[in-house]
Amino acid sequence: METESEPYVRLATLRQLHQVVANLNTARSLADTLQTVADGVTTGLGYELACVNLVRPDGDLVVAAFAGNAAAEALITGRVGSRASWDRRLSMGESWEDLRFIPHTEGWVLIDDDVPQWHTDGPEPRFEDEWHPRDRLYAPMYTSGGQRELLGVISVDRPRNGRRPGAWGREALQMYASQSAIAISNARLRSNMQRALVRLEREQQALRASEESFRQAFEYAPSGMAIAEMGGDQQGRLLRTNDALCRLLGRPAAVMRRYSFADLVHPEDVGTLLRTSAEGGRAELRLARRDGSYVWVSLRNSVVADTADGPRFLLTHVEDIEERKRHELQLRHRASHDALTGLPNSAELRARLSARLCDRPGGRAVRATAADAAGYGGAYGEGYDPVVPYEAEYGAEGYGAEYEYGYRGDGFDFDPSASGSPYDTHVHAVAPGAGVDDGTKGLAVLFCDLDGFKSINDRFGHHTGDAVLIEVARRLTDGVRDGDTVARLGGDEFVVLADGLGAADAADLAVRLRNGIIPPIRVDGRAVRVGASFGIGWAECGMTVEEVLNSADQRMYMEKRSRAKVHRRAG
Repeated sequence: METESEPYVRLATLRQLHQVVANLNTARSLADTLQTVADGVTTGLGYELACVNLVRPDGDLVVAAFAGNAAAEALITGRVGSRASWDRRLSMGESWEDLRFIPHTEGWVLIDDDVPQWHTDGPEPRFEDEWHPRDRLYAPMYTSGGQRELLGVISVDRPRNGRRPGAWGREALQMYASQSAIAISNARLRSNMQRALVRLEREQQALRASEESFRQAFEYAPSGMAIAEMGGDQQGRLLRTNDALCRLLGRPAAVMRRYSFADLVHPEDVGTLLRTSAEGGRAELRLARRDGSYVWVSLRNSVVADTADGPRFLLTHVEDIEERKRHELQLRHRASHDALTGLPNSAELRARLSARLCDRPGGRAVRATAADAAGYGGAYGEGYDPVVPYEAEYGAEGYGAEYEYGYRGDGFDFDPSASGSPYDTHVHAVAPGAGVDDGTKGLAVLFCDLDGFKSINDRFGHHTGDAVLIEVARRLTDGVRDGDTVARLGGDEFVVLADGLGAADAADLAVRLRNGIIPPIRVDGRAVRVGASFGIGWAECGMTVEEVLNSADQRMYMEKRSRAKVHRRAG
């Protein structure tokens, strides 16, 4: 039988339920609605903890809101439980109509599943209907309509009166779950409608806007805006430009009306402009300023109509991206150049070599032989002394270095992806004849290794060594032509690529570069000196990048050993 006070308790609970349900309809977003659902369980239904688990598009359930314990909220909010684990929980225990109660006597089998959960601590129950800390109570939320689908699950823990909910409490929780499902569905619908309206607004903004509102937005936009003609004899002519675009290009509005973007674009970017779609097209290109300089901009196009049946115009948004482009160029430079010397690094060197070579059938690999070392004394020209005068002072370095070569797809002029056979336009790299000047010009690869550099590092420290490397890089760069490449592989190893040289030309270049390195280098008031060993290889189609570099490397070490033997005999 009902006690005399129970109707009053039910009336108070009904008032609280009415209030929390009313709060559900005041939430302004889906996130607010979910948190309001969780808060309503603790403030209106008398539970200490409440968790809202929302079904994601993939079927799993994520903890979307939590109320009652800040520590628990921080721990499990955002965690995901699999749909299989949830289906298992909702299929076991006691069925209280739509509610599902799993007593602590059965819940032990769920300890190891992946459903996020939190339990309040408390003593063991003393009465039959007293709440156990390991009891679980779930209120599934289903979509309305003929085919009910699971929308989410409200999980609650520990009623404040310490007892399992009776018939009225169960009915109140089930009613609240039903109302919460409606509120969440409505919030989702509002959110979807708002997103759809935003998209529609963006697509139709130019057509809906009045002339005055459009003029205000156009004239006072912080970035450049322009209106150009579409169709007719003056296709693309600028009809109107705002103040921001005029300032960016340094041209008054009256002068801007004489041009189209095709008149202002950098000659190298004309193709980019022509490939840009008029409707919704985007392009990054350079526009000319009044002073003759160019600025990088991003162009975005959209088509607007003056009236329903009136002429169509092209609305172009112009954004200044000069700073971003400069940063991108700096990043690309850092990726392809040595941080210490500023020379191209091994990756850039490999890219330039790779672009110059092709897999020509019958190509041969040029490899160093013992005869190569013997011929180095005369190869560098009359008067060349193969003995490094500073090697005795600074010592010889080891030969066991290993190299890593990166790869990039640019460099030189050969584009293997061009239409047709790459051999139609590619100039094959060939090696001049060994020991004879047959007039053949090729791509010389000069591998340079410094002699005595290690002792400088050991005696004076890495600061001095770095200064030496920077100065050697400068001297090598000054000693080659503008189109040649000087790269640093790492450590004290450098490579020079010089195209269009014969065998004698390459030998002369090696002598000049070596003689340019030999003069003393002043660092912090002291003069230090290094020598250099050069090995000359040739890039020839049919070879790989590794074969080319290894060939020059082997020749360099043979030359270094040959000079060391001469030095020992002379001593």
